[in-house]
Amino acid sequence: FLNTERSLFVPDEFKELSYQDHPVSIGCGQTISQPYIVALMTEMLKLDGYEKVLEIGTGSGYQTAILSRLARAVYTIERIDHLADTARKLLKSLGYKNIYFKTGDGFEGWPEEAPFDGIIVTAAPEEVPETLLYQLAPGGRMVIPVGKQFHTQTLYRITKTETGFKSENFGWVAFVPMVKG
Repeated sequence: FLNTERSLFVPDEFKELSYQDHPVSIGCGQTISQPYIVALMTEMLKLDGYEKVLEIGTGSGYQTAILSRLARAVYTIERIDHLADTARKLLKSLGYKNIYFKTGDGFEGWPEEAPFDGIIVTAAPEEVPETLLYQLAPGGRMVIPVGKQFHTQTLYRITKTETGFKSENFGWVAFVPMVKG
């Protein structure tokens, strides 16, 4: 976190809000999560530096940048072309080399690159997408907010075990909805 300047990932008109602990608009009806949530979700992945991580919702690229410093490789998907292009250009200009980009539907994941040791979802689907669960490697962890927009959403860590999936509840959160397409 100390080596990743959040102000680089927010629009100029919101730079003064960069280091306050709340979400900030990044345009296109999307937000950059508050620093506490970025830190919590990153910690929940339990990364040790050797993992292949899938991120659903590149947004401005801030969470992507954090993950790339803690994982072997980050595969990130954004459905909004403008956000995907802006994040890709920014992260490449900052010298990040272990990030792979895709514009598309996060509900589908990235099956041709699976399995993943970690999956982090930065928007809330109403239910956990099964397609993502099955892209987890054995022992892999998915961090995901689940619930309807403007209703109670819950942050979960789901671990793929030998016999199925183990789900842990990390409390209430508020995220933009995960949208197909």
